[in-house]
Amino acid sequence: MDENTPVFVISTAAELAGMHPQTLRQYDRLGLVCPERTAGKSRRYSMRDVVKLREIAELGVQGVSLEGIRRILELEDHVRRLESRLRDLETTLADELLNRPGRRVFAAGSAGDVISMRAGTRTRRANQVVIWRPRDHG
Repeated sequence: MDENTPVFVISTAAELAGMHPQTLRQYDRLGLVCPERTAGKSRRYSMRDVVKLREIAELGVQGVSLEGIRRILELEDHVRRLESRLRDLETTLADELLNRPGRRVFAAGSAGDVISMRAGTRTRRANQVVIWRPRDHG
């Protein structure tokens, strides 16, 4: 069972949200919270619905009208859908870049510079011998 599973009858959902069942019916008519329906047309609320009902109550306490609450919830849902779509696109782009033939790889040069390389190649190491001698302080 997850947060979207409709398990609560209206009286239980109302109690969990701290509201009267009639308020939940009104919110359903207004489209603020749309619970699932059983075959017998009874409402079944999910935990996500209960959280939304609590959010509606909090916005109401702050003085937001029902129309304002409806608009806020609509925009929040829109943002959630856009964020989900963005995650999907980022994943698709990352997969595409990783699987693209000839993708570019970067390495650090000996002087700290950035070197662009083809995938599957290695940098050449310097093979010079460097001798260190202490300085004469005299």
